[in-house]
Amino acid sequence: MKENKNQLLSPAEYIPHLAFDSVIFGFNGRELKILVLEYHNTGLFALPGGFVKHNETLDTAVKKGLEVRTGIKDVYLEQFHTFGGLSRFQPEIMKTILEANHISSVENEWMLKRFISVAYYALINFTDVKPTPDALADSIDWYAIDSLPKLMLDHQDIVNKALETLRENLDRKLIGMNLLPNKFTMKDLQLVYEAILGTKLERTAFQRKMLNKDILVRHEKLFSGGAHKAPYLYSFKS
Repeated sequence: MKENKNQLLSPAEYIPHLAFDSVIFGFNGRELKILVLEYHNTGLFALPGGFVKHNETLDTAVKKGLEVRTGIKDVYLEQFHTFGGLSRFQPEIMKTILEANHISSVENEWMLKRFISVAYYALINFTDVKPTPDALADSIDWYAIDSLPKLMLDHQDIVNKALETLRENLDRKLIGMNLLPNKFTMKDLQLVYEAILGTKLERTAFQRKMLNKDILVRHEKLFSGGAHKAPYLYSFKS
């Protein structure tokens, strides 16, 4: 195997030992899914992530990474935890990824060091995304939360913490507004809640709860069959 002697990233550009990982949630109308990368010729699966340059903020680096992987800029993004366990230091994994891409692990030795990772979650309307792999990956695809491939390092822990945070903030943050189109039915909104919480909700009680919050604007009915059964469309108040 012939190595490419060009450096992948210049270590002088980046803050040492600092990385980020993103849990990108999407909803396809039935299931809650996340984007997962598969690294070229390794069989290794991971969350989209990256490093932070000296001349940019952490948030800027994460937003740029999301735009590259999803093709969209206007993303709900929240920092939720920092991961720094000793299990994160497994240099043989990054060495495998680099060498599978014909990149010198010697010239990029800084990437084999231990990194503290700041984790973010993003909420995206599934239909708006054009998943695009980065330079080291063969693919980036949507996977249902309950059928993820085995993720490298502590990335499964990151997913679990992101889902826990999402559930805790579901009402306060009005998460559904970022996973649905601008106008949606009450059933659409209930399906988002059920997918995130992992449980079925009683329709009448859910509708009463949502309407009592005074956070929705009611619009015209969605006519797709009998007029007497047509549901109203809603949007979130600004």
